[in-house]
Amino acid sequence: MNILFIGDLVGKAGRRIFEAHFDRVIDKERVDFSILNVENAADGLGVTPDIAAELLGRGIHCLTSGNHIWDKREIRGYIAGERRLLRPVNYPTDLPGRGTYVGETASGGKVGIVNVMGRVFMPGVDEPFRLARAAVDELRKTTPVVVVDMHAEATSEKIAMGWHLDGAASAVLGTHTHVQTADERVLPRGTAYISDVGMTGPYDSIIGMDKETVLSRFIHCMPARLSSAKGDARFCAVVIAVDETTGRASSIRRLNLGEPS
Repeated sequence: MNILFIGDLVGKAGRRIFEAHFDRVIDKERVDFSILNVENAADGLGVTPDIAAELLGRGIHCLTSGNHIWDKREIRGYIAGERRLLRPVNYPTDLPGRGTYVGETASGGKVGIVNVMGRVFMPGVDEPFRLARAAVDELRKTTPVVVVDMHAEATSEKIAMGWHLDGAASAVLGTHTHVQTADERVLPRGTAYISDVGMTGPYDSIIGMDKETVLSRFIHCMPARLSSAKGDARFCAVVIAVDETTGRASSIRRLNLGEPS
């Protein structure tokens, strides 16, 4: 089974480059199941019901998120009823939405997804390691193929989650920092790992946001409204090959695609 995980989608530029590459990547990589992180899809801050529905309608099997999931107020009712849009599993249980999902490929194979958020330099949430392991173990009762979106700031916390779930999850994939890392590998017990999948969005920016506004905030220490940038859009993702019987990954490969010619 080939699983495509697309890194943090940012704004209109991200949605445009996603649209330009998605179908051809699905065909070229013979993708069976696709996952996309959408917490920045609406102008870099949150996701709206319309955008989420549009992306699901394009054929994405599951949408993950992170600390920006609540930025658009209207998403709260939508996420309560749409199982394919996840929020981190370690948010309080009385909030709307879920942190896990089991989807199905065209051939009937099942894939479990866990969305979890780190705590280092991040908003306060419940302890991620025990909750992620419990969620993975629960999903493995249904399928051995389980992918974890580890949405976190600190590289050390992401790597720790990779080792914590090695042999339990098929993949532990870092999101949130918007900078694709070059440390993809398969850990000894068969878990594919990367510290950050990268950003599907505008790279003529500061992690997706307009450069001048962000620079002004750094230099003058004054608040300013952020908006997503528009230039040099790239499609960042990983493709993971997983054994459907054992759930063990055999390979993980990075994609970083610019504007199609």
